[in-house]
Amino acid sequence: MGKIKTALEIALERTESIKSDKAAIEQFEAKQTGKRLANSFLENPEKSAKALEDALKNAPKEQRTSLKEGMFETLLSRITLPVAKEDEAHLHDVGKGLQAIIKNSHFHGLYRQMLDILSRYLEENVQYEDAVKRQYEPRLRKKEAELSKRYGQPVKLDPFQDPEFVSFYKQNMEALRANYQAVVDEARQEAVEAFENAPV
Repeated sequence: MGKIKTALEIALERTESIKSDKAAIEQFEAKQTGKRLANSFLENPEKSAKALEDALKNAPKEQRTSLKEGMFETLLSRITLPVAKEDEAHLHDVGKGLQAIIKNSHFHGLYRQMLDILSRYLEENVQYEDAVKRQYEPRLRKKEAELSKRYGQPVKLDPFQDPEFVSFYKQNMEALRANYQAVVDEARQEAVEAFENAPV
């Protein structure tokens, strides 16, 4: 019969191969510092992107890559479709931060194009929403007439109370969103490629 091991013995066997690696811990901490620096930069847009550059220059050489990776990951995660006009300024700040750590003029030209396209997205989103409502309006009026006839008094429906409209609206707005999400995804991919090819 085999020997029965205690939970402590099993745990010690499994952790035996795990050794504290000081260099790995320093790299992890440098990456976390990079993330904090990028977040601090984005929270205070008046702050110059030069602060990110200076942090990289002043960091110990063996930690620069991890510091830069932390900054990049944070900035990359902020490239998203804008929901409101204020988000455009935020995306512009993200671009300034990326420019500070990537230093690739081709990428920054593409990023500016993305900003222009996303600006049109906000405008088109409003126009598209109005067009969807106008297109559905005859069906909504027909339902109002039927309900008014049934209840013997005028009935006014909010389109978002009608499940059929909500489904129609979501389908059409998601199609628009998907078109522009492709632009965001492409910009993110370009950022990753530019970052991977950037000098340390």
